Amino acid sequence: MSRKFDVIIVGAGASGLMAGIQAARKGASVLILEHMDRAGKKILATGNGKCNFTNQKQGIAYYNGKNPAFVLPVFRQFGLEETLQFFHELGIYPKNKRGGYYYPASGQAASVVEVLLMECKRLHVRIAYNVGIREIRKETDEFSFHTKQGIFKSSFCILATGGKAAKKTGSDGSGIQYIEKFGHKLTELVPALVQMQGKQSFLREIAGIRAEGSLQLYIEEQKIAEDVGELQLTEFGVSGIPAFQVSRSAAYGLLLGKQVYVNLNFLPELSKEEANALFQQRFLVNGTGKNAAQAMIGLFPWKLNGVLLNESRISAEKPAADCSQKELKRLTQAAQRLRIDIIGTKGFDHAQATAGGVDTEEIEPVTMESRLVSGLYFAGEVVDIDGLCGGYNLQWAWSSGFVAGNAVSCSLRTRRKL
Repeated sequence: MSRKFDVIIVGAGASGLMAGIQAARKGASVLILEHMDRAGKKILATGNGKCNFTNQKQGIAYYNGKNPAFVLPVFRQFGLEETLQFFHELGIYPKNKRGGYYYPASGQAASVVEVLLMECKRLHVRIAYNVGIREIRKETDEFSFHTKQGIFKSSFCILATGGKAAKKTGSDGSGIQYIEKFGHKLTELVPALVQMQGKQSFLREIAGIRAEGSLQLYIEEQKIAEDVGELQLTEFGVSGIPAFQVSRSAAYGLLLGKQVYVNLNFLPELSKEEANALFQQRFLVNGTGKNAAQAMIGLFPWKLNGVLLNESRISAEKPAADCSQKELKRLTQAAQRLRIDIIGTKGFDHAQATAGGVDTEEIEPVTMESRLVSGLYFAGEVVDIDGLCGGYNLQWAWSSGFVAGNAVSCSLRTRRKL
């Protein structure tokens, strides 16, 4: 294998593969260095192996970071329509599910990885696996990559090393050392799209419950975020998409030592007055001959019923019709504002994404080039941009990878003319 390339990309994930394809399409010789034994491992894990690779709904409201608007000039160059067209040309027929979530028609994430690798092969993009990088240096107008397999050199470098989420897929934070040696700052890294751990002992009683509802996140008594969907209750805390969507904010709150808790609402479609009327109907009007536990049957999962009654200080054996207005108000409160104190997250190993990364103030948004080191570019999760559940992190990977690869090829043509 040649040891000198126009561009060397570190990381064969979604953004790295996209950057390599785009740079090669514009005539650059490309080498991708990957420390795992195969490419796209994190892609394979997305969407429960089905790969939700983008979403019809786009905008800065779906992205987080110190400056979410950083995504706008990137998406103007390669956004949703360009992504769908790109994958359609490679053979991925997109299916729109759940009102905007795009998956490959095959229902297999492996299809996405396979077409990307086929395109890399067609364009003669080299991918070296199991490469252990010891150091990356910038020497005048070229980069040198000192690895266990020897030294590789390039005119340009794209760091697409991912964050720290899901270590088993290769996203283990190993790229941080290279970034910091180039003088770049990173905003604090925390797990995102991850389960949250709760304090309450009743969690063990309701482990395994799945119920539709809403989740509100509070930090120091201030509501920070809210989401609606299927809540999954576990022996350690709260999971499900609503929990994932707010978890980055919870993680940052905990990092600062603040009080963090969530309120779960199992009757989000009802006002407090309507919910109270519902319980009065079930207990006081239709509860004759039933105890409190029996009056709850059919409303929530049975394990949840017991916890809500206990939190309301209502005995399960108490005759339903004997319950007081005060007790039913407490039951309404429990059903619509069940509090769980958050004491942690399940950490990076269980997270789907990383919040934080290379400070976007040090990156040119139109090109993804470093403002500190000429010829150095960034793409994907390594940047301080993270998206919500729903294909947003992959969209950021495709878009930023495209822009970095395209900008490198433009810079290469300019350098060749000089």
